[in-house]
Amino acid sequence: MSVSSILFVCLGNICRSPAADGVMRKKAEEAGLDIKIDSAGIGAWHVGQLPDARMRQCGRKRGYDFSHRARQVSAQDFEQFDIIMGMDSQNLHDLQKAAPTAEARSRIRLMADYLAAHKGQKSIPDPYYGDESDFEFALDLIEDASDEIIKLVKKGMI
Repeated sequence: MSVSSILFVCLGNICRSPAADGVMRKKAEEAGLDIKIDSAGIGAWHVGQLPDARMRQCGRKRGYDFSHRARQVSAQDFEQFDIIMGMDSQNLHDLQKAAPTAEARSRIRLMADYLAAHKGQKSIPDPYYGDESDFEFALDLIEDASDEIIKLVKKGMI
């Protein structure tokens, strides 16, 4: 499989998925990969907003730009993206429910399934109600999974 596009999805598209979007953009560029990357939320509560200020601050410290504007997952996303990556099991369930076809459902993945250094972690937990350490941990996990995804894309295994 040759992946040319990945959509990252979390609940509101203001913490985890825009962070995954920004991390993966930087890592793909550094790896010389031309991949369309975007993010969206299951819900529409934050449409048009920048990511949570705490996530932007944690990302800046690591050299990332999280300036994506929140949007909600659309029917077109299931046609436009090779892989749709949910951050937790509820996101995965919601995406599978929204997918219009079995083929679209087959392209939905759980980001935690790509963790290498944090094996056993079942999700990228939502840091929204936590403190800075929760945002840092979410970024640790996103970086870990992103590194593995990059490796697999380069090998043509995803």
